[in-house]
Amino acid sequence: MKHEWRKAEKDWYLPKRPTLLTLPALNFITVTGAGDPNQPDFADHIGALYPVAYDLRMALKRGELGDPYEYTVYPLEGVWTTSDGSRGPSLNKAALQYKIMLRQPDRLTEQDFQAAVERVMGKKTNPYFGDLKWETYAEGQVLQTIHHGPFDEEPATFAQLQTVLEEKKLKVIPTMGDYWHREIYLTDTRRTAPEKAKTVLRYRVAQLNRGNKKF
Repeated sequence: MKHEWRKAEKDWYLPKRPTLLTLPALNFITVTGAGDPNQPDFADHIGALYPVAYDLRMALKRGELGDPYEYTVYPLEGVWTTSDGSRGPSLNKAALQYKIMLRQPDRLTEQDFQAAVERVMGKKTNPYFGDLKWETYAEGQVLQTIHHGPFDEEPATFAQLQTVLEEKKLKVIPTMGDYWHREIYLTDTRRTAPEKAKTVLRYRVAQLNRGNKKF
């Protein structure tokens, strides 16, 4: 049976409201970059991820890496921060720093990934193939919700999460290093009008220590 993340892991990827959950260790193909995601360089970073992900998917489907296994490729994700501390309405997009990624099935290994990169590099060209990495990461407890609409309107949805943080006495902690938050792109920006876009916004969180009054 084909594994479809929209059905099998619905709670992880399709929250109907601000939701707290705890995530296990997961495998990702990742690549880091910086700058305005509206510029061509960001598309080149994304373009390095997908050929390797599809190569691995086909290798699993054909049974080249154990028992045949078929699945839907996971959605693009990204963790974000800025080099100048700007955020919200005053965000300086030129100062953005990001790590974008595609989740991979648990049955794959870093050795499988390295072999896929070599196969893809023999067929295609991309300046960032050599920068791809295999990372296993346990995000732990997270608070997340879905943002509907353009990316520039995300601050209003983040404000909703801030309200929940205060109510639940939680604090945001960095994810995958020093990144502020995670985004999961449920719609393809190349094919979806901005007003119809759906993006999961996720904070990694922890309980405030007793007596702590500030985030």
